[in-house]
Amino acid sequence: MIEFLRARRRLVTSLLALSCFLMIAYALYEQYYAELDPCPLCIFQRVGVICLGVTLLIAAAIPQRWRIVGIISTVLIALVGLATMGVSARHLYIQSQPAGSVPACGAGLDYMLDVFPLTEVLRKVLTGSGECARIDWSLLGLSMPGWVMIAVLLLTLAGVLANWRRKQSVWVRH
Repeated sequence: MIEFLRARRRLVTSLLALSCFLMIAYALYEQYYAELDPCPLCIFQRVGVICLGVTLLIAAAIPQRWRIVGIISTVLIALVGLATMGVSARHLYIQSQPAGSVPACGAGLDYMLDVFPLTEVLRKVLTGSGECARIDWSLLGLSMPGWVMIAVLLLTLAGVLANWRRKQSVWVRH
């Protein structure tokens, strides 16, 4: 399996990026057609999925012979994936809290970005609010942040495995 991922690195990485963009398309469908408004943590997860997709596209465009750039792109895939999973985990934690233990809904993300410095916005969003604790969508008993975490975990693992280059001898040419 790992050899297949490596042998078809560009194709696999491009398909993984496409998967990220399809996730965003589904999120936009839910927002605009199913009228499911995203909370600030959902928006942060969307940004993470978009960044993962862009990172995967960049990795797919890099020739195999550019080793150091390939290693950097592989590390970026892992970091972006881990950050997105961290936001998903925080969202799941907030959703698991008993009713009333999470503060009431706060100001909207647009307003906070206009008024507060970015570090304060990040702190407020990751602290969570009532709108982030609500579960408006679930599939097989798992809310959307749970599915995002699973999908990003699988996409990140496949992206790292497909793009990680084993050390080869200088004398061996394929």
